[in-house]
Amino acid sequence: MTSLWLRALAWCSLGVGFVCAGWIVNDVFGRGHRQPMRVMEAVWPLTALYLGPVAIWAYRRFGRVDAMRSRMARRPRWAGIAISVTHCGAGCVLGDIIAEFALFGLGASIAGQTLYAEYAGDYPVAIAFGVAFQYFVISRMRRLTLGTGLAAAVKSDFVALTAFEVGLFGWMALMRFVFFDPPLHPSSPVYWLFMQLGMVLGFATSWPANVWLINRGIKDAM
Repeated sequence: MTSLWLRALAWCSLGVGFVCAGWIVNDVFGRGHRQPMRVMEAVWPLTALYLGPVAIWAYRRFGRVDAMRSRMARRPRWAGIAISVTHCGAGCVLGDIIAEFALFGLGASIAGQTLYAEYAGDYPVAIAFGVAFQYFVISRMRRLTLGTGLAAAVKSDFVALTAFEVGLFGWMALMRFVFFDPPLHPSSPVYWLFMQLGMVLGFATSWPANVWLINRGIKDAM
């Protein structure tokens, strides 16, 4: 059993994430700050689920249409890389959330370990969402057909998406084998508090991959 203070902290952290995501959704749709790249209207709220107020700061400073117009000429390179990381990370976050609840509901396990089933389920779903997100960006930026756009999306984001999952999966292994005994499950708010931390780690491990892809011209900085 997790302690009361840890559960309270988990609910607070999750609440902040949802409030921040809701604020961005309201700003985009309620206040009319629609994104030129429509897929970013999903990316920013998904990023807020784990980065919270940091995501709002980044959105207001670099993501809002008025901010983009006023800062594009002098926007630092790291900001373009960071937005590229949030973009591929959003696919991982959405895929992991959906897969985690589905696997938990099914009671899936491999070799008696639910963690191995989570790895097997989370990864392909996250890759699928990440590639789909990237397709909607790259097909518009480069004016590509469906087949060519999907191929370019896979080439552009597969490594970055995998790097994000490496960081998250490593953290999930620590959750299972080091931090908690018995293990946590997706029905626990503490599980998702630690998944938020794992997603932050995934953001960090995906950063070098995005830099490499952008430097080689495989991926465009957002």
